[in-house]
Amino acid sequence: MADVATLLSSTANPATVAPRPTAPTLPVSPALAPVLPDGLRRGSTVAVSGSVSLLLALLATASDEGAWCALVGMPPISAEAAQDVGIELSRLPMVPHPGENWVVVVGALIDAVDVVVARVPARLADGDIRRLAARVRSRGAVFMPFLTGRAHWPHADVRIAAEGGSWSGIGLGYGRLRQRQITVSANGRGSAARPRSTALWLPTASGGIEPYLSQPLAAVV
Repeated sequence: MADVATLLSSTANPATVAPRPTAPTLPVSPALAPVLPDGLRRGSTVAVSGSVSLLLALLATASDEGAWCALVGMPPISAEAAQDVGIELSRLPMVPHPGENWVVVVGALIDAVDVVVARVPARLADGDIRRLAARVRSRGAVFMPFLTGRAHWPHADVRIAAEGGSWSGIGLGYGRLRQRQITVSANGRGSAARPRSTALWLPTASGGIEPYLSQPLAAVV
């Protein structure tokens, strides 16, 4: 994993923060194009709920093409799972336990990396939410608040959720889980106001992401 301390300390001196690319969007997997046809727009907040696998899949293509992505306060995520979807671990700093410094850590990473993913605390002041959203816009980052329980992020530009989750691969008492079919929906503001949805294999039998109709069910042994 990347060195978090170096990244955070670099924000103390803006001259040491690497300039961001000028491209207005970061790419996503073609399988996610039905819900994010324009990719991840810089300066936007994309709230995600329902699946850590979906969260990793949203990062994968941008990470593989050179973007730095950071994870804050997330549940344990295996390096193998991240690599399976295409995330480059050398550009994936992680802060597993930000504690009471959640807002400070997230803000510093927004200054330093392309995409910041953070599990949102159950209680967060509306003022902190507005300030972080403004910081994302001014820095041209992408912020992904991951919502669990009672956590909320009312001013997200896009809200993406995973629903369902039927697994295939197990026969009559034997076999193993191989792939999972989920439905991903998206809605939001502006160009994202029209609701969109798509069915996906996530993960596929090989660990990636594919449109649901592009791949037959795994054979039952």
